[in-house]
Amino acid sequence: MINVKIKLSIALLSVCMFSNAQNHIKLADPSNEVTINKHIYGHFAEHLGRCIYDGFYVGEANDSISHTAGVRNDVVDALKKLQIPNLRWPGGCFADTYHWKDGIGPKGARPSIVNNWWGGVTEDNSFGTHDFLNMCELLETEPYLAGNVGSGEVQELADWVQYVNFAGKSPMSDLRRENGREEPWNVKFWGVGNEAWGCGGNMTAEYYSDIYRKYATFMADWDNSGGLYRIASGANSADYHWTETLMKNIPNHLMKGVALHHYAVINWNKKGPSTKFSDEEYFKTMKSAWFMNELIEKHTAIMDKYDPQGRVDLVVDEWGGWYEVEPGTNPGFLYQQNTMRDAMIAGMTLNIFHNHAKRVRMANLAQTINVLQAVILTKGKDMILTPTYHVMEMYKVHQDALLIPIALESDNYQYGEDAIPAISASASKDKQGKVHISVVNIDPSQQKKVSLDLGAIQAKNVTGRILTTSNLREHNTFEQPNTVVPKEYKEAKLQGNHIEIAIPAHSVIVLELI
Repeated sequence: MINVKIKLSIALLSVCMFSNAQNHIKLADPSNEVTINKHIYGHFAEHLGRCIYDGFYVGEANDSISHTAGVRNDVVDALKKLQIPNLRWPGGCFADTYHWKDGIGPKGARPSIVNNWWGGVTEDNSFGTHDFLNMCELLETEPYLAGNVGSGEVQELADWVQYVNFAGKSPMSDLRRENGREEPWNVKFWGVGNEAWGCGGNMTAEYYSDIYRKYATFMADWDNSGGLYRIASGANSADYHWTETLMKNIPNHLMKGVALHHYAVINWNKKGPSTKFSDEEYFKTMKSAWFMNELIEKHTAIMDKYDPQGRVDLVVDEWGGWYEVEPGTNPGFLYQQNTMRDAMIAGMTLNIFHNHAKRVRMANLAQTINVLQAVILTKGKDMILTPTYHVMEMYKVHQDALLIPIALESDNYQYGEDAIPAISASASKDKQGKVHISVVNIDPSQQKKVSLDLGAIQAKNVTGRILTTSNLREHNTFEQPNTVVPKEYKEAKLQGNHIEIAIPAHSVIVLELI
């Protein structure tokens, strides 16, 4: 038996695990200070495998797939339904090899590039700055541009900012107009490099913090009057020294966000299959996903030390499951299937983000289409939605809602001598006064009875939706695209200020109270 209590930064969520504990969730009063920022629901589109080309973009000349300026209309419709708040591009590792001026102007005159990071393929640069930013307008989402620090220069990034944001007369805004765009796009989110500790240059934290200060200075004026949201390349998982160095060395006024990357990986040298995984591999994946909670707590503690006012946000701009590629596919394309295991990762991780919403203000699932924990898979004319897509669609009710702190007691999900909480949960109150509670049971075989104490929250009616399957390894295919889809959940029983639910094994439930 183990007894673990986890204290979050909001100091109002606790998780207690006992071998045969009663699963219990108690809601506090909605916070008037902490909002679950919609940008936690961001996505990531890197020039990697079939994410951009043959994913988002099928080309203007394509006459077999419905598109707008080469961008698939079915993808646009699906992502708009998710209400994605931001989209990160062009990388990832690719960002620090990308020179944006190669991707503007007449497409036939653009130079090609070899994507050394991902498969060694040659790209024709037909999808560039205008294509991406115009696509974001189609998606009704905010662009998040990742700047080239690793192989680029300060002037190159400063020119990019001027090209996309400056409304007056200047060399770069004049060039933008020559290329067909009169008004600027007014891009707010900017990454100053990516994974500077690795593919972004193998830098030390001390060196990168100085480099960051230089780049950030020349991206804006004295007062950052353009309102740029500059994001520093942050730590790789548990590299707390990296976060400490950046927070200590970079003035707050130069930095609005510090990134954090963490993937739910079993072993980087042996990641395991995406669908035919063992029970042990499932547990280890869930344990790695649950580690996100500890990472956020410890990185937040460092940030609180140097920024007690909370002016700098923690931006988890790469997260998700990472397995071996599907058999017969290019190893450099990172194409993997998406099962109920991925739904568990998504539900658990989003609950963690919600409960740390005071500091975690933005995040980006890796990646949107055909890469890693994708929400969409495409094959020719066909498109399917993954279990991860359905979790994010169910959870979108939490976007920009007031956080309701909770106290949680959970059974163990135990494997061998190791254990993690079986239940994760979060709650919020939206602008219409509706309360939403999301509950995840990651136990692969045991149904869990959960008692919810609403405290002072009054409710007359409860409805719900559930994502569940009979088999943890089930997934949607192009032959059977609706194997895993949300269904109505009618089993919630409201009695006074209490609700009783029975959540099946490996399931996600979202309740709505009115």
